[in-house]
Amino acid sequence: MLQSILAGRLLGVAGFGILGAITMFTTVVNKFASFRMGELVIKYVGYYTESDDQLRAAAIFKAAALVEMAASLAAFGLIWLLAPLGARYFAKDESLQGWFIIYGLIILANLMAESATGLLQISDRFRNQAALNVIQSLFTLAVILWAYFTQGGLLQVLLAYLGGKVIGALGLTLASLTEARRRWGQGWWRTPLGVLRPQAGELARFAINTNLSSSLSLINKDSELLWVSFFRNPLETGYYKTALAIINLVQLPVSPLPQATYPEISREVARKNWSNLQTILRQGSVLAGGFTVLAGIALVLLGKPLILLLYKKAEFLPAYPALLILLVGYLFANTFYWARTTLLALGLPHYATQVNILVTVLKVVGVLVLLPAIGYLGSPIMLSFSYVLGISLSVFKLRSVIAQRQAAPGNNAPSQESHDA
Repeated sequence: MLQSILAGRLLGVAGFGILGAITMFTTVVNKFASFRMGELVIKYVGYYTESDDQLRAAAIFKAAALVEMAASLAAFGLIWLLAPLGARYFAKDESLQGWFIIYGLIILANLMAESATGLLQISDRFRNQAALNVIQSLFTLAVILWAYFTQGGLLQVLLAYLGGKVIGALGLTLASLTEARRRWGQGWWRTPLGVLRPQAGELARFAINTNLSSSLSLINKDSELLWVSFFRNPLETGYYKTALAIINLVQLPVSPLPQATYPEISREVARKNWSNLQTILRQGSVLAGGFTVLAGIALVLLGKPLILLLYKKAEFLPAYPALLILLVGYLFANTFYWARTTLLALGLPHYATQVNILVTVLKVVGVLVLLPAIGYLGSPIMLSFSYVLGISLSVFKLRSVIAQRQAAPGNNAPSQESHDA
């Protein structure tokens, strides 16, 4: 949060918008090539660990890491090829294409970061991840502070983000390799991939569905600033980036919850312990939804003074209407943060993909109509709409599926509470 505030103050609204275009361009290209291997690792390493099949568990992690490395190399190649187009159409300045490539080096540092994150989470190594996040953020903040007090510019801010993310990614990789050695022994990496041949089709379908779902999310949620940059200008992109930065106040405590609870959700599904699963989902919604309501009320009442306090310039105030619109969508997204990961744990990645297809089509049509007509506010309107629709469909589906499985004979394991009693 502090990094974003200092960067906004240093660069101004338009420069802040260009920063958002460069960073989001790399994120979008990287996710386009990604198969979200962290989710595959959590689901299948967790499953085979519960089944005490350590050979297949090690093979899953090895295969996921290799696929992710290949995808990361392909993504950096795309960054290199598409940088001129990114500079021309999103930053509106062709001289910045080299900066797109520089920031794209993050992808090479993240060669197997998704697989690494998945293994650390399934092993409950959240303390390791937290420490790495703190170190990464402190490094980035230190460099941005230096740039702020020396009146640096966009390049210094980009290098600050790049350096911090490289430190975090390399730390995750080393921590995951240490965990793999602890779990499966010194020679785990020699595990033959052939043991996965009977499950190859299932694994491929899961990876393809999560990749397709991720690609649709790029259009629907993860490329917001690029839509505004393309159809409008850096100034309006800066307003929207400011609104997205402030909405982080609502997101900060909730954003880790999907990944933090996914391993436990997967374990309860593998055990067919539906009572515990429902408890996890219900408690998570009460916690995240309650916080979001309170934070939202505070932002409605104090949003404008907060913008002036944080960014010190009245030119950032046009971000306030977007902030109010985003609060509607984020209330849904936060309250039911578990919707997508629970679909994956239940073996329903295809349904998540179908919902994404529907929501993405509607979102694109809405953006194409609203952005040219009413300006950058069209983007937060359609983002909130997509959250409300997509999450509502997913939650209704989950309620139906869990009820069916809970009612099936022999498919309701006793809960931990029953054992304790």
